[in-house]
Amino acid sequence: MRVRLPLVAFSSLAAVAALAACAPSAPRQAADSGDATLTIATTTDVVNFNPLIGNSRTDNWVTDLMYPRLLTIDANGNKQPYLAKSYGYTNPTTGYWDIRDDLRWSDGKPVTADDVAYTINAILRDKPAGNTTYGQMSNVDSASAPSPTRVELKLKRPDSTVVGEVGFWMNVVPKHVFESAGSVAKFANNANWVSAGPYRLTTVAKGQSYTLERVTPYPFAPGGTPTVAKIVYRVYPDINTEILALKNGDVDLIGNALPPAQVKNLQAVSGVKVEQVPGLGYAHMAYNMTRKPLDQVKVRQALAHAVDYNAIRTVVLQGQAVTTGSSPIPPALKDWVNPSLQEYNYDPNLARQLLQEAGYGPGRPLALTMIYSLQDAVTAQWASIVKDDSAKAGITINLQGMDRNTYLAKTAAGDYDIYAGNFAIMDDPTTNMSLTYLPKGAINYSLVDDPRLSGLITQAQQTTDKAQQKQLIWQATALVHDNVYDNVMYMQNLYFAHGSAWSGFVVKPSELLSLLDPESLANVKKNG
Repeated sequence: MRVRLPLVAFSSLAAVAALAACAPSAPRQAADSGDATLTIATTTDVVNFNPLIGNSRTDNWVTDLMYPRLLTIDANGNKQPYLAKSYGYTNPTTGYWDIRDDLRWSDGKPVTADDVAYTINAILRDKPAGNTTYGQMSNVDSASAPSPTRVELKLKRPDSTVVGEVGFWMNVVPKHVFESAGSVAKFANNANWVSAGPYRLTTVAKGQSYTLERVTPYPFAPGGTPTVAKIVYRVYPDINTEILALKNGDVDLIGNALPPAQVKNLQAVSGVKVEQVPGLGYAHMAYNMTRKPLDQVKVRQALAHAVDYNAIRTVVLQGQAVTTGSSPIPPALKDWVNPSLQEYNYDPNLARQLLQEAGYGPGRPLALTMIYSLQDAVTAQWASIVKDDSAKAGITINLQGMDRNTYLAKTAAGDYDIYAGNFAIMDDPTTNMSLTYLPKGAINYSLVDDPRLSGLITQAQQTTDKAQQKQLIWQATALVHDNVYDNVMYMQNLYFAHGSAWSGFVVKPSELLSLLDPESLANVKKNG
């Protein structure tokens, strides 16, 4: 997920500020002000129009086009300025962002530091469900706006990750709209949308489509004008109907990543172009440690050794994925990868032995339920392999595929034995570990609560020494690996398909950003 702006010793903090990034100037080429509409296929409806509580992919795709982030990310996972021109720390417990002065909400009001400070303070106050940013702000006391373009962040204790992470993950909302609604955790924001992005939502047909219309001026588009007049997200039941719609010309782009088996097929289709997008996430199985017998390490180890991960990567992923060594740190973040960690080997006999040691066997069989999203075609395929492999070790896995919104609701409620899914962007190891493995972490799906692990992660958050931070993360990942607090299976490179009549997409890592980032959709063009 994140490229860190590490805290340094107080005497060196001036250097951090001096190295703060400068915002890119707006493109100067002539704008295409035609009436083109870009139609994008998705498999899920919008659940929440409020970006502070949204948690589905389509929620993010739609609201990102209206509510700007302080920072963005490039194809290599490096943070880049967006609404913020520069950012950093003035001392170990004070962070800052200096923001642009040329963005306006679609109702004509300027986007100011007061909007940013309000958004942060509202998240801290109301703790909206599903808000990833809240999980990153455990060390944040408050935000203030000493000037229209300056935001200051007061920290409870030093935290070397928070400015970059909050800057990247948080959508800024208009204070003059959200404040009057009371709690941001309860505000539906389901009509009369106000946008400071390249497009504004204007029409909703639940179960069918979501239409957004161009907003001007928008400084990250050519000449300040987004290059297409409308963006339409059209809802389809599954990836197969999406692909058929693309081939028929009913849609211009498929929003979700292609199943690996479809990549070569679509590369050979006339009128279709397939783009590769870097992966910064991983697929995994999380074992709910609040449910017996998953609280026993030998049971989790047995489950880990019962699966043929290489077969999954070869058969399901078509060789388009790599092992992480059963570590939660993606290989792309090579400086943070613990080289001592090896992937759990596929050994049904060892799995049976571990089960027997845990008190399970022919006379006391082990049966568990695994949930997954039916809209996630790749996970749906490997879930069946997990079931079949586990059976060879004497473990019964009952698969429960469900629509994505039900799946997300069950995940939030901890209503599962095994969670099968993936994370889109894991760019900052320290922040990722805190969100995933601290007791109140926003994406702690194993519900682990290990004081030793928590201590290592907390020390890594607070240290100003990068070498020490790396050693602490290595120790933490070893604990996760050895105790199977998470079962990370692979990191996947992603592929997306669009009509070849379209060009100018800006590629960014992960399915969440991919070709659908606001910068990309503000600059895409229809040829001819």
